[in-house]
Amino acid sequence: MYLNKLSISEFKNISGATLDFSPNLNCITGINGSGKTNVLDAVYYLSMTKSYFSNPDSQSIAYSARQCHVSGEYTRFDASKDIISFSIERNGSKVFKRNSKNYSKLSDHIGVIPIVMVSPYDTCLVNESGEERRRFLNSILSQLDAEYLRRLQNYNQLLQQRNRLLKLENINEDLLDTFTSRLSVNASYIYDKREEFTLLLTPIVKKYYNLISGKREEISIEYVSELRESSLEQLLAINREKEKILKFTSAGIQRDDLLFSMNGHKFRLCGSQGQQKTFLISLKLAQFEIMREMYKKQPILLLDDVFDKLDMTRVEALLGLVSSDIFGQIFITDSNKVRVKEILDTIGGDSALFELNGGDLR
Repeated sequence: MYLNKLSISEFKNISGATLDFSPNLNCITGINGSGKTNVLDAVYYLSMTKSYFSNPDSQSIAYSARQCHVSGEYTRFDASKDIISFSIERNGSKVFKRNSKNYSKLSDHIGVIPIVMVSPYDTCLVNESGEERRRFLNSILSQLDAEYLRRLQNYNQLLQQRNRLLKLENINEDLLDTFTSRLSVNASYIYDKREEFTLLLTPIVKKYYNLISGKREEISIEYVSELRESSLEQLLAINREKEKILKFTSAGIQRDDLLFSMNGHKFRLCGSQGQQKTFLISLKLAQFEIMREMYKKQPILLLDDVFDKLDMTRVEALLGLVSSDIFGQIFITDSNKVRVKEILDTIGGDSALFELNGGDLR
């Protein structure tokens, strides 16, 4: 499946545009702040029902507008069409449609159009808290496994209910037992899927990192979880009295993390900007490969400003990768117009070039 037409109205700084895309390579150029990333975020929205950048939906509406609207026309491999659209009101209400039919649950759409995005924002995966890395895991696994998404939603709802109960002066012990048991069942499934995925992910990330860097560094990924040693039910039983004082749930998969290392040291402490970017690109290319194998089709790949801070050796290696047959439809943004034209010449084949200036595309 590929996106052949995108219509945008009052989405962030893009007041209105209709774009016809190549099924292969699409490059968007323009100065920084012109809105290149917003085009990719609109495409991401159509797959994931939300912004890539964790912003409230209302922030996607242009300042002077009351609502925004985005529509994408997709062509399946059997040449049939799918129309995906969404609109967001200033009050935050959102309507998502597939072929003019409203989704009753947005989660039903996750996985319909697999997608992978690489962005400068991804540095938060290395430099920020474990929340960002859990969000990364959840984003991928929710696309791959509808049951994972359902369990995760159940877990988060039960966690909120259990925390509210712990804040009460008089706690219903039977109800606390019920929440604990149900929380543990969901946590076990989530833990198993995260562990399984990390074991699958790690060697593929290493493969891409070595291809891009020329085997200059040794990297590793470790999944860190309290559930490795004990079930959540056991952990919460041990902490039960302490939690009544703390008034919140003290253990669980909401505390899981991924530890990224280079040459035996934490990446955020020793990695240069180029090394960090190489690692993050490798991480996302590994995500792409896993999703391609699971879906038996190629996800859409969004590469936002990926060449900045990479030396020429790594740029050339990355171009060699994305120009191979394993990738399908690709969107690349770059503020360097000369480099964009060189990319198009290097990769060749069917492609499209768009120039963006202050939200206007041509």
